[in-house]
Amino acid sequence: MPKFVIDAHRLIGPVPFDDLPEDPTGEMDRLGIDRAFVTHTLSLYSDAAAGNEALEKLDDPRLVPVPVVVPGETREELPGVRMVRLCPERHRFDLTGPATLRTLSALGLPAAIDLEESSPAQLRGLAERLPGQRLLVLNPGYRRLRALAELMDEAPNVWAEIGTVNTQGGVEWLAGRYGAGRLVFGTGAPVADDCGPRFLLDHLDLPAEDVERIAAGSLETMT
Repeated sequence: MPKFVIDAHRLIGPVPFDDLPEDPTGEMDRLGIDRAFVTHTLSLYSDAAAGNEALEKLDDPRLVPVPVVVPGETREELPGVRMVRLCPERHRFDLTGPATLRTLSALGLPAAIDLEESSPAQLRGLAERLPGQRLLVLNPGYRRLRALAELMDEAPNVWAEIGTVNTQGGVEWLAGRYGAGRLVFGTGAPVADDCGPRFLLDHLDLPAEDVERIAAGSLETMT
């Protein structure tokens, strides 16, 4: 089992279809997750500014705020932030448009993007236009491994979250092809299940040092 685990993809706040716990640390303790990068659900489902303001009020070193950026609306300086999130489908903006490129260039921060919010082609285009931009692909799933692999082949500045790569040998295949340093542990909890990804992490058929990288080291390096 890894010594230290960081969840790169966790949510806090209300959602249209359920109520999420205000404090996720109890569940994190139960699953042995030491720290989590968190996005507020208000930022995802309604008002990015309101959700980001709620994140700023967090006072827990275990919860690392990941604000949602809307190009042209979100300020281009975010002191103390280690990663941002982009939702081009939900917030209706062009992922490779001039406003997005200008905002990301000004921020100089890694950006997390759900694959369902974009496409491998769009992400490849963004990576080509901004070769220094670090991108974390969330929820790549296991049915799109070939498309993900083509993206990672062409874009060395792309990392992948493993939480939904829950097919036998899928994570090991990615690690063998790109190295564990480009793979990041994440869950999408509590909207998505966190027990499955945590079990997956503990049972990877990889050297212990690679598991440690996926559990925390890769994200620390990226951010």
